[in-house]
Amino acid sequence: MAVETQAVKQPIQFSAPVVGAAGGFAGVFVGAANGSVLMGILLGFVILAALAFVALAVLDPKLEKTFKLVLIAVMAVAGYLLGGLPGLVVGAIFGWFFGWFTYWIGMGRHRVPLPPYLTSGQVLWEYSFRVIAGAIFVFLITPILVVMPLSFNAEDFFTFTPEMLRFDPEGYSLKHYRDFFTSSEWQQALRNSLIIAPLATLLSVSFGTLAAIGLSSEHVPFRRAIMAILISPMIVPLIISAAGMYFFYSRIGLQGTLMGVVLAHAALGIPFVIITVTATLVGFDRSLTRAAANMGADPVTTFFRVQMPLILPGVISGGLFAFITSFDEVVVVIFVGSAQQQTLPWQMFTGLREQISPTILAVATILVAISIMLLTTVEILRRRSEKMRGMSPG
Repeated sequence: MAVETQAVKQPIQFSAPVVGAAGGFAGVFVGAANGSVLMGILLGFVILAALAFVALAVLDPKLEKTFKLVLIAVMAVAGYLLGGLPGLVVGAIFGWFFGWFTYWIGMGRHRVPLPPYLTSGQVLWEYSFRVIAGAIFVFLITPILVVMPLSFNAEDFFTFTPEMLRFDPEGYSLKHYRDFFTSSEWQQALRNSLIIAPLATLLSVSFGTLAAIGLSSEHVPFRRAIMAILISPMIVPLIISAAGMYFFYSRIGLQGTLMGVVLAHAALGIPFVIITVTATLVGFDRSLTRAAANMGADPVTTFFRVQMPLILPGVISGGLFAFITSFDEVVVVIFVGSAQQQTLPWQMFTGLREQISPTILAVATILVAISIMLLTTVEILRRRSEKMRGMSPG
């Protein structure tokens, strides 16, 4: 039976510096926005350490809720004075977070979810690891979060206008989305992508699934070498693959054709299907196929009636990855395709290089939304696959 750690108030000599360090980290961003990172760090550390001292060593613990509300109000006002309405919102968020963080650290609540036998150093490492992982996540997701609000810019700029920063409704518009859905060039590029990506996905799933099933058999000679060759498009730099496809397809008459682009994208998607289906086959109980054969089922019937339903989550996951790869790919289609096969990413690249079209921001937001939906589907299928493998007798 697990033992719960009780919250124990921490010494102020520990709590105040920790809260001050968090304030110094936040001061990096506030200082950078106001012209002095070093000053932001110093002020953030001093102010938050002093507030932690007041909250934990001076005030009665019963005033915790009052302290939090006052801190939110004070930081919201300070944010408004420094950055207007956006600063008010950010300041209120900072006030809520630091109010919660001060008591979370000072009252020892940070140790409650952890095993009681952990030393202070182990507790520090546990939360340091979480902070580092969170910082990496923020670093990766921030560029996406910046693009999405910019797509609603009322002006033809790639930066936030003063009206947007003031949350003025006049600064926001759907004009870039309207341009995307009414422009013949963008719609033709969208149609090309919606033709090429599904065809490439169909080929990738068909060949990739068959290859994964074949390579999962132990009697196949040199299967490790064959596997390495088949997944090499994931490893080889894309520009090299694109150049190779260009010279090869130009020799056999596929360069500049729809079939050439579809085959090129299928070659890029097959490794994803092979990897996901192979991972699903790891938990597959092969006694089921032997039992089907003993009952008189031929290999084709065994595959569609027994094997395919069990590996279907992996097949669909691989197909979704292949679809995303084809739908977002731009380098290979530039080498292999022609103006008639101009896809959505190609049109975005052209708009960014030649005419700086803000419609790119709207298209990017739409693609992000599509990718999120597809990856959510992949995660649901992954969990279903794990449950099915857990139910397997193997």
